[in-house]
Amino acid sequence: MKHLKISILSAALLAVFLLSACGEKSAAKDDHGTRASVEKAADGHADNHAESGEKLTHFSDKSELFVEFPLLVANQPATFVAHFTWLANFKPVAKGRLTVVLAGGTAPEERFVIDAPSVPGIYKPVVTPKTACKRDLTLMVESEQGVLTHQLGPVDVFADARAAQAAHGGENQRDEGIAFTKEQQWKIDFATAEAVRGVVRESVAATGTIKAQPDGEALLAAPMAGLVRPAGSFPHVGQAVKKGQVLAYFVPRLGGEIDHASLETAAARARIGLDQAQRGRERMEILFKEEAVAEKRLLEARANEGIAAAEHDAARQRLGQLGDGGGGIALHAPIDGVVADVSVAPGAFVAEGAPLIHIANTGKLWLEARVPESDIGRLGTPSGAWFEADGYTGDFTIETGNNGKLVAVGGVVDAVTRTVPVIFEFANPGRALPLGLTVKVRLFAGGGHQGIVVPAGAVQDESGTSVVYVQTGGESFARSIVQAGTRDGERIEIKAGLEPGQRIVSEGAYLIRLSATKSGPSGHAH
Repeated sequence: MKHLKISILSAALLAVFLLSACGEKSAAKDDHGTRASVEKAADGHADNHAESGEKLTHFSDKSELFVEFPLLVANQPATFVAHFTWLANFKPVAKGRLTVVLAGGTAPEERFVIDAPSVPGIYKPVVTPKTACKRDLTLMVESEQGVLTHQLGPVDVFADARAAQAAHGGENQRDEGIAFTKEQQWKIDFATAEAVRGVVRESVAATGTIKAQPDGEALLAAPMAGLVRPAGSFPHVGQAVKKGQVLAYFVPRLGGEIDHASLETAAARARIGLDQAQRGRERMEILFKEEAVAEKRLLEARANEGIAAAEHDAARQRLGQLGDGGGGIALHAPIDGVVADVSVAPGAFVAEGAPLIHIANTGKLWLEARVPESDIGRLGTPSGAWFEADGYTGDFTIETGNNGKLVAVGGVVDAVTRTVPVIFEFANPGRALPLGLTVKVRLFAGGGHQGIVVPAGAVQDESGTSVVYVQTGGESFARSIVQAGTRDGERIEIKAGLEPGQRIVSEGAYLIRLSATKSGPSGHAH
């Protein structure tokens, strides 16, 4: 997952931080293993937030729901403000029909339907319960990706406003934490992730280069000075080629005034000379039988024919060096692959040894990592590798026995760089990686150990202190100092300061930090 760059903090984005935000209490597990949070509040809210009442945050496998609504009173309409977010990209659910269901207790099931959000991601259904009792609350959105179901558990429906006030009027209604609204989250590159237990492997940092396999790359070069001519359409970068395919013709420079036309003339003259010598020899054979000429004349005719035949063969060989039809020497693709580079234009004159066409098979590539000599001892036999490259939004993991294999660990320390090469072969996903790409590498060492892991981008370095931002509700966050441990590719171990199941900000954490500094002691951006 790519990291948010500070450069996006434009004036327009800074204005977003001034939007109002609502906080919540810490989340608690529900019966389905997902997380939900509830808070009673009495503060004023912005247009896209409900009046005082309850707030709940709930996660399904595809979406996050943050809903605010007033305390429910029988036969009184209550406006819900439900924020739905896709977990795939943390953007708002832009369309779909919402159904609010009240079920259970001593009353029949009640459904309240709204056909579309008032703005992308925000639904405002009006719910008017009929019976005062404890009810199970469920919100469902019929989306293009199926039905998004959020079972929020029991809520109270009170007989009248006095009963609702008596039940909730004495609670402390001020929440603490860093406020960051859904509207703010949707406008930036933002994501959260759950802290989980997993296997953490020790790793060693290195720099690396993406290369072709030794038999997966070929460079056609000029065998001598000459011209390059097309064979139909001239090869272009990205073109798929087959082994043996004629890519172009090379016409050598022959020197002096010799060119293709003069060689054709010499070959034709040699052919005529051979024909004349053959006819002369045949005539001498007839005359010799009739005893009209001496044997010496026949022998001379046969010798002339032999000389003419040799000259004809030599002329044909010189002409044949330029290829069939005078196009030149055919340049064949030596391997299956794609054209990685074309260094010459059709018709150009090139010197001997000049590169012409570069062909590579990029289906499988090599990662050559350069490991510092100080780390090679604790690396041992690496079990895999992880790497990322500037300009690419994802990262890549090589697992031996799965999508790659270890080719070699070098046995000699380079005298200049003081590094040792470690080479992995791996399948190139979608042939997306070009040859020669420089990457940042982490090589996995050993089998690993159990630990709490989070995305590496979630851990922020704040003046030498490792910090994560824990999501305590849909729009509230808390700063937590952690002890970071082993880096495992795109993941990092948290040794202390975080529990499994807590959700942390994995992308956009810097903006949460900035929001905290701008919103006063409590972190609210009202």
